[in-house]
Amino acid sequence: MKIRSWDNVKVITWKDKWTIGKVLKAFPRTNKVIVEKVHVVKRSIKKQWTNPGQIIEKELPIDVSNVMLMCSITNKPTRVGFTMVGGKKFRYSKKAVSEGKKPADAIIK
Repeated sequence: MKIRSWDNVKVITWKDKWTIGKVLKAFPRTNKVIVEKVHVVKRSIKKQWTNPGQIIEKELPIDVSNVMLMCSITNKPTRVGFTMVGGKKFRYSKKAVSEGKKPADAIIK
């Protein structure tokens, strides 16, 4: 999966289309991510002993195909490529490469 936790992403489909947020958690086995303030639902918690009942809002996972990574160089949604630099594998922004940068200079941090 090309998207990791703490990446900035833009939602390209779904009810929260065009929302930009940070990935809170990634689930590579199921290809899902939790993005802050995207797919927020309300859940009721029942009263138990001393804890009062309450309604909480929480984010649910969405499919990774519904989000695109935001390039830190161009601040636009981009596709991701991989390159080897110094024997290590790094992700790079294909949008920055198309605008004239080398893959080694377009590494996503």
